[in-house]
Order: sequence, then structure tokens, then C-alpha cells
Amino acid sequence: MTSFCVEFVSRRTRCHRITKWTAISFTLTLIATTMQADRSFSDEGMWLFNNPPNKILERKYGFKPTAEWLLHLQRAAVRFNDGGSGSFISPDGLVLTNHHVGRGALQKLSTSEHDYTNTGFHAKTRADEIRAVDSELNVLQSIEDVTARVNAAVTPDMSPAKAHEARRAIINTIEKESHDATGLRSDVVTLYQGAVYHLYRYKRYTDVRLVFAPEESIAFFGGDPDNFEYPRYDLDFCLFRVYENGKPAKIEHYLRCDPQGVREDELVFVAGHPGHTDRLDTVEHLEFLRDLAHPWRLNSLFRREVILGAFAARDEENARRAQVEILGAQNTRKALLGQLGGLQDPATMDRKRREEKELRERVAQFETSHNARKQKADQAAWDNVSKALSTWRSIYTDLQMLEEEQGFNSRLFRLARTLVRMPAEDAKPNADRLPEFTESSRASLEQRLFSTAPIYDNLEIVNLGDSISVLVTKLGADNPLVVKVLAGRSPRDRAAELIHGTKLKDVAERKRLAAGGPKAIEESNDPMIALARLIDPPSRAVRKKYEEEVQEPMRQAYAKIAAARFAITGTDTYPDATFTLRLAFGTVKGYNDEGKRIPPWTTMGGAFEHAARHNNEPPFRLPDSWLKHKDKLDLTTPLNFVLTADIIGGNSGSPVVNRRGELVGLIFDGNIQSLVLDFVYTDEKARAVAVDTRAIVEALRKIYDAGDIADEIVGKTDVTSKPARH
Repeated sequence: MTSFCVEFVSRRTRCHRITKWTAISFTLTLIATTMQADRSFSDEGMWLFNNPPNKILERKYGFKPTAEWLLHLQRAAVRFNDGGSGSFISPDGLVLTNHHVGRGALQKLSTSEHDYTNTGFHAKTRADEIRAVDSELNVLQSIEDVTARVNAAVTPDMSPAKAHEARRAIINTIEKESHDATGLRSDVVTLYQGAVYHLYRYKRYTDVRLVFAPEESIAFFGGDPDNFEYPRYDLDFCLFRVYENGKPAKIEHYLRCDPQGVREDELVFVAGHPGHTDRLDTVEHLEFLRDLAHPWRLNSLFRREVILGAFAARDEENARRAQVEILGAQNTRKALLGQLGGLQDPATMDRKRREEKELRERVAQFETSHNARKQKADQAAWDNVSKALSTWRSIYTDLQMLEEEQGFNSRLFRLARTLVRMPAEDAKPNADRLPEFTESSRASLEQRLFSTAPIYDNLEIVNLGDSISVLVTKLGADNPLVVKVLAGRSPRDRAAELIHGTKLKDVAERKRLAAGGPKAIEESNDPMIALARLIDPPSRAVRKKYEEEVQEPMRQAYAKIAAARFAITGTDTYPDATFTLRLAFGTVKGYNDEGKRIPPWTTMGGAFEHAARHNNEPPFRLPDSWLKHKDKLDLTTPLNFVLTADIIGGNSGSPVVNRRGELVGLIFDGNIQSLVLDFVYTDEKARAVAVDTRAIVEALRKIYDAGDIADEIVGKTDVTSKPARH
């Protein structure tokens, strides 16, 4: 389950001007040609839609996507704004994604009487489709290169603090101008770690309704033991529908389903929103992740799993309330363990060291023949990353505890923080605001702030009490801020006091405080608002230090490193993932592991066999609906398959399409060998894992009595008589 669980704070602004290279020596040209040729033999890359891998595809597969093909796929792809991908699959706004991407929406719609997460949901008619509480879907409409404009706002003589202010101001301004002119959500996206800026314009859909979801027990069949493993037997899909003006939206660009599916070794494409990768990081930056950042997060996740597990074990209702958080913690923990394993693998780090050494030597060779002074400045880029990392280490604990809210893990606290910061940010010119409070971001912010999603006191107390306990441990019981936070009570008692005392569970109260401006916040005696007021000054201070002394120097340094790469390899390459739309490609292909051949497909019949091997005990127990209708199923129907496409967390729910742009699968996971893809690409064993669309249709028709939905997916085509292709 490759759900998107990464930190977003400050990722969007890792930007700076690209150094202009005016000539490339014969030696570097030869090197570039060799490196490009090497890449053409692998299926590597999370490619931009406005810079697709045409040369590689044509050379390796004899296929070149047309502009029309790319635009159609771009506008059929959907981003779930709380993490994950999807696609339009009918002209009436039907959206296909993973069950685990839709799990948050399912949980928010569920009650103790109707637990849609575990029992599933089927809207028999469109009138029965239920509106999700606060879902927002984004569809990319256009991309505009705004690099020159952003770069022009930042001059070489600026201090890091001034450069940060200037960059934020121009980005905020560009986004506002675009939003005002088009009405579309407008985000300036940082690419190549600071060398390029693109303006992405999205159509937003906020009336999103649940259509169908299978049971959790088949969507996540095998549970945590099978997560990030293969073979897999999961029907991990979920269906929503977007509405406009109270009616199903009319969609021009949607994916038609190929009823015959996909063949082994067939070329396929993945259009999705990979969250974050670190392939362009310096070696020292990777060492920072290996030695500090990943272990820190893992320790937090281990603790959360224990705390939430104990909470869930008390009764069934507690288990239901905590289910999404528990599964999220387990998924992120397993992903991070795999990533950390890659960073701790000497072979991986040796490869990164060799690549960095070669790059620096080539930069030195090139610059020595052109400009010795500039060569010294550009070689210093790696030193500047090192200096920024040193500062980051010094503030890491405070940053995590305060600004990243590790010390205040509570939805009610996050709402309070937004309410406290909103009037202060609104008082500033739009250009000077924190990114999350700009005018172009306002609609999405209010969607979250005024969400009617249920908030459970007992779960909030457990989460907040435990995180305050971590705050005490990390900062020290005698820390003046900690003393004020505790107010003479234990972490658990203080959390209970705050949760029981706040009125922020009431949406009307949140709206009243938001409308009241600074005066309402200053005069509020709500204990959670008071806590957010207490934390805000030191939290803003550590964020400011991070932005000006870590983020800004790193973006400037990485821009120069990226420019060096461009000079050597050319610009026909892909940037690190940024939770924006990317195109990946590969083939349906098995692999060898521990002396065994792992075939590319599993089948629906294999799911029953897998359950039997585990004595039909959870998490290997199939739902009753499957057991009841087993005799109706074609057990040879392909269920899951693997492919070599380059994916990462955030790609969950991405459509898999063939050369004709027809839907053949749905990404839901990667195998354990794929977890190193955050840092390096390999297709020896690493695979993306997808649900085969033939299994979705087979299950809808023969298990769930949802033939009308199956008809909509396949365009009224009866696929039951079609022969399998695998």
C-alpha cells in the first residue's frame, strides 16, 4: 500500500535560479551521450507531462506518444488532495482510486452503526451516492514555465533571508494572478530541487460522492504481513463520482477500459502523483536522512502503533475510530524501514558516492577550461548544502516538536493553530503570507477548516496526551515552554482538560472565530486556542530559521548542482517527485527472488488458496461475500500484476494504461524491493503492484451485484465472454 505519508512542510520552495552554461566540452558531450544511452535501456523515470521521455520510448519500444495522447491522459488523471491519485473512467464523472486512498473518506462517513470502511458500500442508484465530507480532487489543466520570472525577483546580492522573502512574494503573486485570471487552483511547483519553476493550474472538484467500496478485508487482504510484498491478492479499489451544480460532472477526458486486459511484456504507462523522492540529494543529505530523520520518524511511528493498538484493543468502537490512523502508521513504518534499509546498504551509498564524485570531477573539468572563479563558486554548492544540514540538525528537535506538530498531535490543535494564524496572515499583503494562507490557497484551507468530519474525544485525548509526553521527553520537563504547556498537570490529564474544554468541535464556533478576526482570537478563552497562541511565537521562530538558514541556502546550492547536471546530461531528464502529475512507463514483468521465479500475475482463485494456507484467519480471511459467490467466479481471472514502472508513495490509485491509453490496471503498492526507489531506481527486482481491471469488473458483476457500475466502467461492453489475456 503506497499511500502518501511524507512531510510537505517547505518542500514547495526549494528553488533558485539556474546557472547559465554557455558551452559544453567534447568530453562532457560524450559523457552525456553515454549516460543517456544507459538510461534508454531501463524503465526509469517519473517524467513531466510537458517533457515526456519520447526519445527513450521511441528507441526502446518504438512508441512516441502524441501531444493529444498526453493531454488526454493528463486531464483524465486525478489527484486526491489529502494524498493519492485516481482517474476519470466514465463521461459521468466516475473516479477510480484505491480503497486505501478513499479510506479516510470512508471513515469520515462511517458511524458505529454503518462502518463503510469494513463492510463496504454500494450506491444502488445515483441518488444513493453519499457526499464525502471534505474531499477535494484536482485535475491538471495546464503547465506554464515561470522560471525566468521567479529568478528575476531574487538577486545575487540578497541575503538568504531577503532572498526567501523575495521568492515567496513572487510565487504568491504569480499564483494569485493566475487564480484571479482563470478561477483555477494555481500552484507554483519547484522542480529539479530549485532549478526550474512551473505554474500548475488545476480544476478543483469539491462535491465528491462515494459510489462503491469493497470490504476492507479484501481491499487489504493479507494486512500488514503482506503489505509491500508480492505475490498479492488485493481488490484495492474504490469508486467516487464528482458532481457540479448538483449533477454528475460531464467529463471529456476519461479512460476507457480495455476488457481484454494486458499481456506479459506489454508496454504500459502510469499517470499519477508520486509524493517525494531524494534521488538528487547530495550524499551528506542522504546521510542526514539515514542517521537522523528516518530513525526519528520510525521511533515516533513505533510509539504510535503501540499507543493506538492499546486504544483499539479496548472495544470495537475504539478500533473503528483508530483504524485509519493505525493502518497509516503501519504503512509508513514499513515504508520507512525499507527506505532506511536502502540508506544503510553500503552498495547503495557507494553508488551515490561514486555518482557524486564523478559529477564534481566533471564540473571541475568543465569549469577549469572556462572560468576558474566560477568553478570555485559552483564547487562550493556541496559545502553550502553541508552547512545548511548542520543548521538543520541543530534545530531539528524544535522544528519537529513545534512547527511539525509532533508535540501536539491533535486535529483540534491543528484547527486552533489555523484559526490563530489566519487573522495574522490575512493582515499581511498576499505576497508576504505563509503559502498555506494565500488567496489562491484559501478555498482549500477553508474546506479543511470547516470540515464536518467527526472528531472523537477519546482518540484525541490519547493522541494529544502521548504527543505532549514526547514533547516533555524531547525538550525536558524543566523547559519553560513545556512547563506552560503542562500547566501543572500530567500529559494525559492536560490533554483531557484541553479536549473536553474546547468548543472547536463545533463548526459554527470555528466559523465565528474565523469571521471575528484578530479580536475574536485575542479575546477567546477557549483552552485550545490559548495553547495555539502560546505555541505560535516559538513555532514561527523555528520555522523562520529553517526557511532562511536551511531551506534558502539549500535551494540556492541545489540549483547550482542541478545546473551542473543539466550541462552534463542535458535537460532531457526527470526531476525528483513533488506530488505533481508524472508519467512513468514499463512492462508487465515477473522477477526472480531467492531462487524462485515470481510470475507477473496472481488470480482470484489464488486468493482463496492464499486464505486456506493461513487457515482463513484474519488478516487472511476473505469476506463472506467472496465465500458465498465463489462458485460464480471465473477463478482464473487475473487479480494483481507487477510492472517495472517507476513509482513511489502518492502513486496509489494511479491508472495503468496501454499504448492506446486504455485502462488495464490500478497501482496500489510496490514490492519490498521497490522501497529503495526513493533514492535509486532499479528494475532487477523492484516492481509496482497493480489491481487488474478484469478482477474489478468480475467482482462487481458476480460478487457485489453491481453490474450497472461494471457496465459504466467498460462502456456497456460485456467482458464476461472475453478470453483472458495473460
